[in-house]
Amino acid sequence: MKPKSSQKSKDGKSRLRLLHQYYSYTGFYTFVWQAIKKAFPYIIAIVISIYAVNHFFNINEALTRLTEILPAFGVLSFFFVSETLLGLVPPEVFIAWAGKMHSPWFYLSLLAVLSYCGGLLSYWMGRMITKIPSVHNYLEVKMEKQLKNSKKWGGFLIVVGALLPLPFSISCIAAGIIEFPFKNVVLYGSLRLLRFAIYGLIIFNAL
Repeated sequence: MKPKSSQKSKDGKSRLRLLHQYYSYTGFYTFVWQAIKKAFPYIIAIVISIYAVNHFFNINEALTRLTEILPAFGVLSFFFVSETLLGLVPPEVFIAWAGKMHSPWFYLSLLAVLSYCGGLLSYWMGRMITKIPSVHNYLEVKMEKQLKNSKKWGGFLIVVGALLPLPFSISCIAAGIIEFPFKNVVLYGSLRLLRFAIYGLIIFNAL
């Protein structure tokens, strides 16, 4: 009789192999690669722009200074707007701000909930974008295949946006555009709360 640990290992490998075969068969890897290639020039342009601006004007210092000047309500409001509109301001700046407050975990919880709610609001912004006739026609005609594939992996899109250091808002807007079920966005997006808890533990201990 084979050891249970060996059996579990084989089962794990089998599941990973089946998952890999599924993604290969459905064209997930090709879709991601094509999306990266199309987005790469824009990403480079954004990175260069940010670097150029930061060379003459320290963005992180300005954001840190902003959290020092504004009252708590102002910081939370600014953060919510940022997390709703593309989420380009790093949440770590605000987590560090929460760590300096008299109730760090209370303010961290507020940030986590605001980020999560901002993402859900972004989802409906994505849905509204599809109501624009020119956008709707473009998606239905020229992006039909890409949309069909995207709907298969919408959950993956939300999980990546929720956990990784990528704009959660953009993932949610994309989910809205492809009309990924909202209840699944609510479920997968809740991992955003976990990300804030993990980052809070790290940043609070470093302060």
